[in-house]
Amino acid sequence: MKLMEVKDYKEMSEKAAKIIIEQIKKKPNSVLGLATGETVLGTYAALADDHRRNGTSYERVHTFNLDEYLGLGPDHPNSYHYYMNRHLFSHIDIPVSQTYIPNGLADDAEAECKRYENLIDEVGGIDLQLLGIGRNGHIGFNEPGTPFSTVTHVVELAPSTRQANARFFPTLEDVPSKAITMGIATIMKSGHIILLASGKTKAPIMAQLFEKDVTPLIPASVLKTHPNVTIIADQEALSLVRDEQRKVYAI
Repeated sequence: MKLMEVKDYKEMSEKAAKIIIEQIKKKPNSVLGLATGETVLGTYAALADDHRRNGTSYERVHTFNLDEYLGLGPDHPNSYHYYMNRHLFSHIDIPVSQTYIPNGLADDAEAECKRYENLIDEVGGIDLQLLGIGRNGHIGFNEPGTPFSTVTHVVELAPSTRQANARFFPTLEDVPSKAITMGIATIMKSGHIILLASGKTKAPIMAQLFEKDVTPLIPASVLKTHPNVTIIADQEALSLVRDEQRKVYAI
């Protein structure tokens, strides 16, 4: 696990985008694992800007999103299908047929999980996985206590996660209670993982990530056991991490 400390959200986003662009240039048919939420918006904006200015091509790229709410269709404004189309896919040249997001309206959610996991395996796995971190340490929608052996599955969202996402919905009651998410084992099979963290609200969990042992109670702690993880975090997110810990992981 390597730490890249940056000044602010803008620099974090630019550094993450640069790594993704370098991955695509090195391997034009890369498989990217993508996240949603506020943390990655700047990264997607930087990728869109680079495509517009420099023509970086995504014609051979495949993408797999971490998760989708159960009960929301692709056209719902709070679905992750809608989010990805709005913030990234409509701004680059990636074929829609090469973008994969779990089907939140699947008649059989368990079968959809198996289908999604198989799709990832069929393309040879994920080369580069982009992650955010929840305030309770979740990655994807893998909440505290999720076994590290879990593959793509249906999850009951923790109250804290629903509360954190309620600002995107009319009321808390409108936030779905379940989602399909890549499992921790699925994420850990990725060749390279980038974890992004920005802002003071992420400072307590980032301190725990660096200070605590690997435990399912902090799902993101499993990243310490992966051979190729890059954390890009700004000064506010790292404000509670001790200097000696930063030095151990700094690049």
